[in-house]
Amino acid sequence: MREVVSVAKQELLRGYLIVGTDELKRRATLTRLRSRLDAGLEAFNLDERSAAADLDAGELLASLYTAPVGPLRLVIVHAADKLSKEASEALIGYLGKPNPSCTLALVADRLAKNMRLYKAVAALGKQAVIDCSPIEARDLPGHVKKLAQAHGIAIDVPAAQELIARVGDTTTMLDTQIAALAGFCRDSGTIRKADVEEHIARTAEVKPWPFLDALSSRDASGALAQYRLLGGDQAIRILSLLAARIRELICARSMEERETASLLARELGKADWQVRSHPRWARAFKAGELERALRACASSDAALKRGGNADQVMIDLILSICDRRSVGSQAISEGI
Repeated sequence: MREVVSVAKQELLRGYLIVGTDELKRRATLTRLRSRLDAGLEAFNLDERSAAADLDAGELLASLYTAPVGPLRLVIVHAADKLSKEASEALIGYLGKPNPSCTLALVADRLAKNMRLYKAVAALGKQAVIDCSPIEARDLPGHVKKLAQAHGIAIDVPAAQELIARVGDTTTMLDTQIAALAGFCRDSGTIRKADVEEHIARTAEVKPWPFLDALSSRDASGALAQYRLLGGDQAIRILSLLAARIRELICARSMEERETASLLARELGKADWQVRSHPRWARAFKAGELERALRACASSDAALKRGGNADQVMIDLILSICDRRSVGSQAISEGI
């Protein structure tokens, strides 16, 4: 599967599958494809359709076999993963003998590699399947820096991380907000965390994973800051996730001791990237500390169910797991 390719500089294949949910990558790829059409003739040579339930397979084939006004015709089918069986089978047959003057672009959130339609497109060439999968969380700050460079401005890592925390991981939204920040920060030439905090509202749903990761690494200040974003009204849910993470770390430590840590992802039913740091985090706890942390979670759960102050219960738990000595005086003085 290929990353987004510069289709503007090579001979087009007769078909492409643009698969993945990264809207910015998909938009860039489709823009390059559309740019290959003769200027002014798009109305004659471009046909964009959505794979609705009423999409007529016969009409779609007729469009694909229509002769272009000029050298090239482009047919784009959005939501191709929702094609009816009839339409999918029609396209599989078409791709076996495509119109040499037409390029078909199928756009899908996901399409399994063992599907016949996927195989039919992949058979057209090594670059026929264009990967538009979302960028992994650990790579997002670097990607944000590249987006900023494209807007003629720099952004430092803390600012990139804050922007992601505020607007989420959707690349189109990140790009839009960077464009706005570039206007505010043009004189300085660099977007900094304070600029993001001043100009960008928090619109993304706050996710618990940064909190759990900070707590797993015994970063009390970071864990308290993330807990403050999550809000005490979610204490029961947060506590449940926290206890689950502690159990995962106990499992990671046990498997590392048995030299089977490479099987951790399978044991926990997770992807490899989701547990990559678990063994390192587990090693940060001395013998017995993880088990004591799990018992502390049970005690905190009982306290919450007795009507205890949610914030105080959770803060005490966070500090007990991370060890109070790792908490900065500023975090305590702010009364987090």
